[in-house]
Amino acid sequence: MADFKLLATDGGARRGVLTTPHGRVDTPAFMPVGTNATVKMATPDRLAETGTAMILGNAYHLALRPGVEVVRHFGGLHRFMGWPGPILTDSGGFQVLSLAMMRRVSDDGVRFQSHIDGSMMFLTPEGAVEIQQGLGADVIMCLDECVPYPVQHSAALQAAERTLAWAQRCRAVPPREGQSLFGIVQGSVFADLRVECALRLVEMDFPGYAIGGVSVGEGRDLMNAAVEAAAPRLPQDKPRYLMGVGTPEDILDAVERGIDMFDCVLPTRNARRACAFTRAGRVRLRNLQHRLSDEPLEAGCDCYACRTFTRGYLRHLFMAREGLAAVLTTTHNIRFYQRLMAGIRAAVENREFPEFRAGFSRNYERQT
Repeated sequence: MADFKLLATDGGARRGVLTTPHGRVDTPAFMPVGTNATVKMATPDRLAETGTAMILGNAYHLALRPGVEVVRHFGGLHRFMGWPGPILTDSGGFQVLSLAMMRRVSDDGVRFQSHIDGSMMFLTPEGAVEIQQGLGADVIMCLDECVPYPVQHSAALQAAERTLAWAQRCRAVPPREGQSLFGIVQGSVFADLRVECALRLVEMDFPGYAIGGVSVGEGRDLMNAAVEAAAPRLPQDKPRYLMGVGTPEDILDAVERGIDMFDCVLPTRNARRACAFTRAGRVRLRNLQHRLSDEPLEAGCDCYACRTFTRGYLRHLFMAREGLAAVLTTTHNIRFYQRLMAGIRAAVENREFPEFRAGFSRNYERQT
C-alpha cells in the first residue's frame, strides 16, 4: 500500500512524498495521462527524462481494449506498457460524464454501450475495483458518478449519494496487496454537498482522497470554491488528488488550497495541436513569425526538444504534417509541467510559495 508523508507546508500549500511499490512520487505531482496504456507521442524512457514519476491509465478503456485478461497475461500494466514507475488508474467515473449518450446509470452501476463495437458493458463498483486489481496499478479509484455543469442541486445530491454508496461497496472488496484505493468527493459546485461527501468518505478511512467532477465547464472561480469546500475536510496525513486539472494557473490555485496530485491531457493534447507551454505563455508553432526563428521553444528549458531543435524546424514539421512535430512538442510540454511542479515543491519547502506563484503569474501572460 502507498505511504504518504507530509514534509512541509506554506499556508495551504503542501510538500510531501508518496511511496508506492513501484517507487517514490514527490508531491505536488503531475501525472501525464496514458488512457490506453500509453502517453500519446511519448515513449516511457522519454517520459522518465522529463521528470515524470507517475502516470495515469483508464480502467474503463483498458477493460474494453485490450481486456484485463490480456494485461494480466503480460504480467500487469507496468510490464505491459514498459513503465516501471507508479501508475494510477481511473475507474471509469469520468466516462459516466464523457460518454453520457452511451450509458445508463442506476444504483447498481453503469451500463455502457462500447464506443468501439457497440457491445454492452455493465460496470459495478465491485467490478471497477476488480478490473483495476487485475491491471495491477499502484493507486486505484472508486467508481463515482460525475455530473455535468450546469446541474440542479437535486441531481448533484443524487449523484453524490450514489457516489458514497458506491464507495462503501468498493471499500468492501478485499484489497490486493500493494494497491491503495482512493475515495472520490463529488457534489458539483455546491459547497454543502462537497463538505458532506468529504466528511462521509473520511469516515470510511481510505488511504487517499480525490476531488472529482471539476473542470467540466464551471469556470475557475467555481472550481476553486469546490476545492476550498472539500480539501480542508480531508485528512492532513493522506494524499489529495484533484482529478482532470489542469492549466498551470489551475494547478497553482489548487496547490494553494492543499492539493497534492494532478492529471490532465492538456500538455499532450496541446502538443499535438502545435501549441507549446513556456514560462512566458503558450507558443503557437504554426504562426508565421516562427518560420525563421532559431530560438528553442523555451530558453533555459533542458528538454531534448529545446536542447536540439529550433522553433523554425518545429514549425516546418507541423506544416509538413510530420509526426515528429507532436513527439518533440509533447516532450517539451510534459517537461514544462514537471519543471513547474519541481519549482512548486522547492518553493513550499523554502516557504516561498506565494512569491513563486506571483512571479510565475507575472510572466505567464504572453501568447505567440
